[in-house]
Amino acid sequence: MSLLKQMKFDYGKNGIEISLDSNWNTTTLLPAKQEVVKNPVDKIRDAIRNPLGCPPLESIIKKLVELESVCIVVSDATRPVPTHLILRALIEELTKYGIEETAIKILVATGLHRPSRPDEIERIVGKIIKSQVKVFNHNAKDMKELIQLQETNKNTPILINKHYYESDLKILTGYVEPHFFFGFSGGYKSIVPGIAGADTIIANHSAENIASRFARFRVPENNPLVDNSSEIGRKIGVDFAINLCINENHEITKIAAGDLEKIHKKLVNFQIENVFQDIETPFDIVVCGNGGFPLDLNLYQAVKSMAIGEMGVKKGGTIISVNECSEGIGIGQDKFKELIFSGRTPKEIYDKILSKEIVVADQWQIQVLTRILMKSEVYIISSLDETEIGNIGLKSAETVEDAIRDSLIKHGPDANILILPNGPQILPLINI
Repeated sequence: MSLLKQMKFDYGKNGIEISLDSNWNTTTLLPAKQEVVKNPVDKIRDAIRNPLGCPPLESIIKKLVELESVCIVVSDATRPVPTHLILRALIEELTKYGIEETAIKILVATGLHRPSRPDEIERIVGKIIKSQVKVFNHNAKDMKELIQLQETNKNTPILINKHYYESDLKILTGYVEPHFFFGFSGGYKSIVPGIAGADTIIANHSAENIASRFARFRVPENNPLVDNSSEIGRKIGVDFAINLCINENHEITKIAAGDLEKIHKKLVNFQIENVFQDIETPFDIVVCGNGGFPLDLNLYQAVKSMAIGEMGVKKGGTIISVNECSEGIGIGQDKFKELIFSGRTPKEIYDKILSKEIVVADQWQIQVLTRILMKSEVYIISSLDETEIGNIGLKSAETVEDAIRDSLIKHGPDANILILPNGPQILPLINI
């Protein structure tokens, strides 16, 4: 008689319980225990006063000949970074240095995502700060909100949010975790794609760049997207930056403030030490998610979880992607929706993207999705109906357990199963 083991899996705001049969050949990878930063606002304030690689923010401000405007870039509603804690410390410091709240603008780095709604903005920045400081969404498609600069060395057009570019003091905030084609989030990613124009983002996320073997989790070196984003970021300029690392509960585990490139490198090294786990061989079945709300808001974002599965699954294996998708396919991701309902094969879509027969916003997400579908089958466990997941090969099951049982019919009762319940907080690396 088999026994059932209950396991909590990150899903939406509350998670879900899954039951693992003791007869199944399962391996579970859980994040390493990381010490949570106590009194985070105080520690962020300390980091601002004792930065890495540059003078304290107060000294930077004193050296400015003119300071009439400050722009602080923050992550949008699809990111779990506790921005409100950063802003509490940062705005307290800015006002202490004599900067009026009316001079401060908070710019939500939406990239090509939909605008963050008022309730989401309150969650991002905090109720008090929302009432005190002007907060607005970046709009990558509004040319009136953009400044155009000289192209990059590789002829990428540079369109950037004018509120940030024209500010006297430019500050970036964000968090660092593994990213499925940028290597890691944070750093200059807050500028491109965060506050760049649509043409700049599309050029940065080109089919050629996404196809690079270096455009993967954990690979910031030789990554064409990172190189392009960094070149543009250096041209635009950053006066000061604050980045964090967080755990699976979205609690702060590491803080760095100061020079953007130095703090990003420090936090990337922290992530490399803590997040990646060697595995000897790929698995027949990988069960994975995006880490729950807000990372699993929609199917568009869920592709990132499938890329996690891609890291550990064998060719011809099965990925079971567990994401609530409370917003459906994704508000504003019209081209993505159009392509997943195109009825084409994954290879046909992938080849047309590479040959530039398909050049649209969101093509990078479908490019990654079709690459994964060419390697393995993918089940979706979500709030979506089977009719809502397109017709290019994605499969649907009611529960994780149902998807595992279906997969065992294909791979055999002894198939090895990898369980990754906490999104990008723990990632498998094939030990070759």
